[in-house]
Amino acid sequence: MGNERETLKELMRELTETPGPSGNEAPVRKVMEKWVKPYADELTSDGLGSLIARKGSKGPRVMIAGHLDEIGFMVTRITDEGFLKFETLGGWVTHMMLSQRVEVMTDKGIILGVIGSVPPHIMTAEQRKKSFQMSELFIDIGAKDREHAEEMGVRQGDTVVPYSPFTEMNGTDMWLGKAFDNRIGCAVAVEVMRQLQNEALPNALYSVGTVQEEVGCRGARTSAAAIQPDIAFAVDVGIAGDTPGVKADDAPIKVGEGPALVLVDGGHVVHRGLLRFVQQTAEEAGIPVQYEWMNGGATDASYIHLNNSGVPTISISVPTRYIHGHTAMVLKDDIEQVVALLTAVIRKLDEQAVKQILEQ
Repeated sequence: MGNERETLKELMRELTETPGPSGNEAPVRKVMEKWVKPYADELTSDGLGSLIARKGSKGPRVMIAGHLDEIGFMVTRITDEGFLKFETLGGWVTHMMLSQRVEVMTDKGIILGVIGSVPPHIMTAEQRKKSFQMSELFIDIGAKDREHAEEMGVRQGDTVVPYSPFTEMNGTDMWLGKAFDNRIGCAVAVEVMRQLQNEALPNALYSVGTVQEEVGCRGARTSAAAIQPDIAFAVDVGIAGDTPGVKADDAPIKVGEGPALVLVDGGHVVHRGLLRFVQQTAEEAGIPVQYEWMNGGATDASYIHLNNSGVPTISISVPTRYIHGHTAMVLKDDIEQVVALLTAVIRKLDEQAVKQILEQ
């Protein structure tokens, strides 16, 4: 298990430290491709750039999807003074951005910057109580003026990601870093195929890194259209509710208690037959599961399950703290449990199992 954990850790380190916001996932796609290639019979991509790795060719088509993109920003304007104005890629709130370091992805390489705003010392009391508007924020890259910023390589349309190196937390099994949403799902997709590399499967397994999930689950649509899956699993992060100030009804899952099966969210209601199949498999394998539900938000499952005439789909999440910010936290045991659950499920998904799932 020690070597297995080191492999997962290095996979997560490389995936998370590689920049890849919505619309600019190519760098992280290359990383996922490098890791999954030894275990795949074929590597392809859809027209938007989602990575599709296939193992096997007979039996039902089973899709495991994690999305490649992370939340980030896009440079929209360079001011005469050399500051960068920007818009968000994905769901942010402005008070989580202030004074945070970022990396600007230019054609000349990565440039370090910091998100600036008016200092609190010169704000009025009323201003201090309010959230900043996007129009008030900017990225400071230390440039003297617009020409200097352009000499550094910055152009309108360049993308930006948080700067947050992968870190093991103080001798614990907790990992800290950026882009856990959703490089965790990509790592799980790779690891499941790696675990099954020497086995003859009763299905054709597709491990997929989708693009542009954070801006509308767009790669989920195109990759599902390319694969035409019979069964699908969307693997994503879940909101861990085990920190101070969070109510159980708002975020019911906890770090360290295993995979979370998503019952309903803003774009998907779990397929009953597939839910029962996963629950039974988890019980047989001795893998604990917990349950998550959300009134809003969605995952790639929201569009995968609508492909063609419909695809039985379930979202499985890894409890993660502080998502949609610069730095998140996850327990590696939870990732390993999701891999173990999906590995056990894939081994059982033959034609008869799919037929039974559809009948429920």
